Amino acid sequence: MTIQAVYFDLGGVIVRTEFQAPRQHLAERFEMEYDDLVKMVFDSETSAQASLGLIREQEHWVAVARRLHLPESEIQSVREEFFAGDVTDLRLLDFMRALRKQYKVGLISNAWSGMRAWIVSKKFEDVFDSMTISAEVGVAKPDACIFRKALETLDVAPAESVFLDDFADNVDGARAVGMHAILFKQVDRALEELNQILAGHRQPSTRVGRLGDEFKHE
Repeated sequence: MTIQAVYFDLGGVIVRTEFQAPRQHLAERFEMEYDDLVKMVFDSETSAQASLGLIREQEHWVAVARRLHLPESEIQSVREEFFAGDVTDLRLLDFMRALRKQYKVGLISNAWSGMRAWIVSKKFEDVFDSMTISAEVGVAKPDACIFRKALETLDVAPAESVFLDDFADNVDGARAVGMHAILFKQVDRALEELNQILAGHRQPSTRVGRLGDEFKHE
């Protein structure tokens, strides 16, 4: 069965925390450990609720501000500092645009309600044929339902798809529904694995160039 679609996670894949200093400074400001601050933002009860669309993203940040004993007027500055070390991989986005000439490209992300608007504001919504965001569909990875919803949006069978994610549980979840899946740890290695899967699932008569070579990181 040929591959028809490739799905990407966002955080940890397309957007990665390359610089820890801003979060470290923020943690020190509140006399916290770095990991505890990250857990407060990403692994708290309100974060889980926001990821399922049960509350809006802003409500989660209000809860974070309360835990930090901050007035709501300071929420935006804390958010900006928390994410200041994140970098969007522009070369990976270029690879995805090239990939889209031959395959459908989708997003599967555990994210809060503001994710789609954020992607639009950063002007890379064009790399996706569909975006499946947990807060919008009410289910999160690694639940099988979110993968099935993503497959339905692009009208492809599980075996016709590949998914890249930086969490092993999510990769296992994708494989459990029959998708090919790659654990993303490093860009070049992930693209190498993706090329191998794509090359092994093409029609014999199809000849395409090797994807990603021109986008390799130094």
